[in-house]
Amino acid sequence: MSRIRTGALTAAAAAALLASLPAAAEAAPGSPRAAGPSYSATTSVGVHNAYEKAKYRYFADALDSGASLLELDVWTNAVGAGWRVSHENPFGNDNNCENAASAAELRTKPRNQSLAGCLADIRAWHDANPGHRPVVLKVEMKDGFADNRGRGPDEFDALLGEKLGDALLRPADVRGGHATLDDAVRADGWPGRDELAGKFLVELIPGTVEEGNPLDSLWTDREYATHLRDLAAAGTLDRAGAFPAVHHAEAGDPRTGRYGDASLRPWFVVFDGNAGDYAGGAIDTAWYDQRHYLLIMTAAHAVAPAIDAVNPSEAEARDRVTMLASRHASIVTSDWYPLPQVLSLVVPRG
Repeated sequence: MSRIRTGALTAAAAAALLASLPAAAEAAPGSPRAAGPSYSATTSVGVHNAYEKAKYRYFADALDSGASLLELDVWTNAVGAGWRVSHENPFGNDNNCENAASAAELRTKPRNQSLAGCLADIRAWHDANPGHRPVVLKVEMKDGFADNRGRGPDEFDALLGEKLGDALLRPADVRGGHATLDDAVRADGWPGRDELAGKFLVELIPGTVEEGNPLDSLWTDREYATHLRDLAAAGTLDRAGAFPAVHHAEAGDPRTGRYGDASLRPWFVVFDGNAGDYAGGAIDTAWYDQRHYLLIMTAAHAVAPAIDAVNPSEAEARDRVTMLASRHASIVTSDWYPLPQVLSLVVPRG
């Protein structure tokens, strides 16, 4: 398919283009990877820090928005209890989650709940919306895991499994019969979008506090990739619930210089960085697309020429999505919560 030219894209045109996409090229006809366009062959839109009450009164409203990615910030340090969801408060919860036990409770209970409460809302919404679009839950671990306090990768997996259950897309589901995630997506691509209906994919990135802490030498990405590698070696990868992302844009294969332990590199198939860096021309973003890696481009509004971070015109936001799709983004994110007609866009990648 020829590259999509920058310009406003109507919903009908986007649907027609999307329908024309093949599944991952390597998949054999009739295989699970051959059903509908591959998830990695499309570009969609996400919302930065969707748990903030200034954006959505309730997290259920964010789920209703049509966005394909919703971000949560999580704290684990010793100054507070449990898995806290907040932007700047490391001591407690400050968010629009309310720990719903059913869809009927989604907008009826007190907010400012823990990560468990946010996941409960997600499950309640999922049960009320069977077959919903696949959604990435991007989790920024603000200060990293705290394994010595019972908030490590194993406990994180257990919480995801307890709250999301069969709504969770697990690394083992993508790996299939291959040795690693890298082997799987390069050979077979990702499942089709239709196959992923009703699923949540949890992406993990290191947090701003963690990355700025000179005493922290084991960031979320490396810690969770080690966890995946070790689970796979033990034959228990099905316990894992999340996908670690290589954080920040970099030319070439960013895993090579970043992870000295080469055994960790094949467990990264999600990459996440600033859209301006990816769109500037110095990074070969087709490299990600050709290997079926997911490429999440953040701060889409700031790519030159910059547009409003919250409420650009619909045409401006659509232009930005289609331009970054041509740069091989899988998901572009900004704070465009007032524009559900843009958040629900799904267009061909590349």
